Amino acid sequence: MNKYEVILFWSDEDEAFVADVPELPGCMAHGDTQSQALKNAQAAIKLWVETAKEFGDSIPEPKGRRLVFA
Repeated sequence: MNKYEVILFWSDEDEAFVADVPELPGCMAHGDTQSQALKNAQAAIKLWVETAKEFGDSIPEPKGRRLVFA
């Protein structure tokens, strides 16, 4: 299990739940339910990390605590 923070919210525009992974730029997923969006986010995180490794890009360490937004 990964330790990246996932933020779940309902999107009227997409008519779906969205799971955003703010520590991994551009990493997000959606689903008809919160649990489906979270499951899809777990798969997206795995793909994001695998792709970063493949291209030799740096992979942020999970902060392990709630992010703070200004």
